[in-house]
Amino acid sequence: QLQASGGGKVQAGGSLRLSCAASGRTFITYAMGWFRQAPGKEREFVATITWSGGSTWYADSVKGRFTISRDNSKNTLYLQMNSLKPEDTAIYYCAARNTIVGDTTPNQFTHWGQGTLVTVSS
Repeated sequence: QLQASGGGKVQAGGSLRLSCAASGRTFITYAMGWFRQAPGKEREFVATITWSGGSTWYADSVKGRFTISRDNSKNTLYLQMNSLKPEDTAIYYCAARNTIVGDTTPNQFTHWGQGTLVTVSS
């Protein structure tokens, strides 16, 4: 129901834009978020956005470099990633929860995409 895409390989300092398209149902009333998981590490919070897109929250590690947004007319979530660093290398997952406001904890989200790999080389 959630399909993440847009990952790839990029050099440090580069940019990528991830997308998360919803199908089968609408998520326009759901808060959504992006999480990531690097090899050997736990899944961690990246960013979250309210159902309306009016409020956003970011992990300190990405604040000022990443921007989360959504287009409810297209049932799609985005993550614009700029000034990428090697430590941003991970599988990125989009997620949704049936509340107005998102959360920083993965287990608070009920719907997950399959993940898209981002590799940043130095």
